[in-house]
Amino acid sequence: MFGLEALDLARIQFAFTISFHILFPAITIGLASYLAVLEGLWLKTHDDTYRDLYHFWSKIFAVNFGMGVVSGLVMAYQFGTNWSRFSDFAGSVTGPLLTYEVLTAFFLEAGFLGVMLFGWNKVGRKLHFFSTVMVAIGTLISTFWILSSNSWMQTPQGYEIVNGQVIPVDWLAVIFNPSFPYRLAHMAVAAFVATAFFVGSSAAWHLLRGRDNPAIRRMLSMAMWMALIVAPVQAVIGDFHGLNTLKHQPAKIAAIEGHWENVGNEPTPLILFGWPDMRAEKTKFAVEIPYLGSLILTHSLDKQVPALKEFPPEDRPNSTIVFWSFRIMVGLGMLMIFTGLWSLWLRKRDNLYTSRPFLYLALWMGPSGLIAILAGWFTTEIGRQPWVVYGLMRTADASSGHSLVQMSITLALFVVVYFALFGVGIGYMMRLVRKGPVTNEGAETSHGGPGRKRTPARPLSAADDDDHSTSLNKGN
Repeated sequence: MFGLEALDLARIQFAFTISFHILFPAITIGLASYLAVLEGLWLKTHDDTYRDLYHFWSKIFAVNFGMGVVSGLVMAYQFGTNWSRFSDFAGSVTGPLLTYEVLTAFFLEAGFLGVMLFGWNKVGRKLHFFSTVMVAIGTLISTFWILSSNSWMQTPQGYEIVNGQVIPVDWLAVIFNPSFPYRLAHMAVAAFVATAFFVGSSAAWHLLRGRDNPAIRRMLSMAMWMALIVAPVQAVIGDFHGLNTLKHQPAKIAAIEGHWENVGNEPTPLILFGWPDMRAEKTKFAVEIPYLGSLILTHSLDKQVPALKEFPPEDRPNSTIVFWSFRIMVGLGMLMIFTGLWSLWLRKRDNLYTSRPFLYLALWMGPSGLIAILAGWFTTEIGRQPWVVYGLMRTADASSGHSLVQMSITLALFVVVYFALFGVGIGYMMRLVRKGPVTNEGAETSHGGPGRKRTPARPLSAADDDDHSTSLNKGN
């Protein structure tokens, strides 16, 4: 198939399924905390705008959460179907870590999710708020265990190898491996940033179409405050993460920089753009800034960054891919910081909600956080190659050894099923976004709170209910 081997298709299949999956947990993490903040502010201020936003985003959260659970199940099965040799080698580490996620995060979420989504009129306000907070904490606990498992594959420690299998000897060392704190912070903050721009884009869409009300304005305001604060924080975390990667995975950094060889004792330049050629062992059309590579990566003007030619060809990541995926992530991050600063300037001029150029930027920045997450994961995972467990097991030795025909058929089926299934789910979620929050204004009056009638708590009823009301109004 297109000159690819079965191993290549197995890697593409895993990359395809995890790329779909990671989008949903990222929004789930951010929205869960956003919902907790909204409900907390409503309880504190008694401002019904927060309550209306809570009900609006809880429906989108429910749909997104369901798709995340379904797509996540596939990931677990693939370890046994396509990567059984990896499971045999490292399952004593990755298996318990994923089990801990189920025993802590999933059980916590399962215990309170029903109350959060369907208990608005059935339990007290404090218990409902507590349930929302528990769901938010559950998403962060899930992130903790998933990132611990993946980080161990990047920087393994706390183990022994006995009879060709990894045996954990220090669970604290396994869990809190060298790259884990940086990767956990980087992913959690990325989820908050992605959610902020998703929420801000939704508000901008409504404002550009003339739907200007307190709920929409509150959405945009909260999203831009989050972007202003968190996007620069993410840049700082990324810098620390880069220093950690330079220490533990220098070949990945060399590939990210497209840096092939050092010249004498000269400091390393930063290659802004170019085309790393793995066969020619050079970065073509390179646009360089002298000294800047050393300054960013070593925080000095004289230290050199490891070069790709210092590593055997079989141990080099694919620089062509990670060079550009990293720059996409960084470029979007800079746009996010710019958007947050522009929003602050407009806020001071009392023009945040009426500046159409800014609203269009906020609209188009909606998927930027998710794209940056995908680019970051491509950088991380492809940059780890050719290792599945860095320095211990090569990816070529980890696959189940299925035939090319088998991998071609299953990959094609995954593509068809995923686009059909999740396409419908994403389409429905976008319908909910286009509907917008129900407020107490005009024809959209919807009184309520605990114990009073409101729009349906069932997320799959919300859009249909709106369509039905519209048809009745047209009939009248």
